[in-house]
Amino acid sequence: MEILEVIDQQVKSNPVLIYMKGTPQMPMCGFSSRAVQALRACDADFAFVNVLEDSEVLENLPRYANWPTFPQIYINGELIGGCDITLELYQRGELQKMVDEIKAGKEAAG
Repeated sequence: MEILEVIDQQVKSNPVLIYMKGTPQMPMCGFSSRAVQALRACDADFAFVNVLEDSEVLENLPRYANWPTFPQIYINGELIGGCDITLELYQRGELQKMVDEIKAGKEAAG
């Protein structure tokens, strides 16, 4: 599978996904750390990909969504943005709504 197909599969198979530097337990940059904190504050179940451990993802993810920086946060298969946008959405309560919709969908699916 080509790397863009791998990325597409990751994005589409995880309701909330963050491509970040490091891990949620040990972020390797402040932007990734703040984005994870916002997701955790919303009690989001999220998957992550440590781009520092996968050079192909690191090099090609900016091409996938035409977004040059990390972290990149995807919700329901769509890029919502990086750290700044995620924090803005969090502060406005919109990130919580997105997370709640995903939880409601999971509960309805049973």
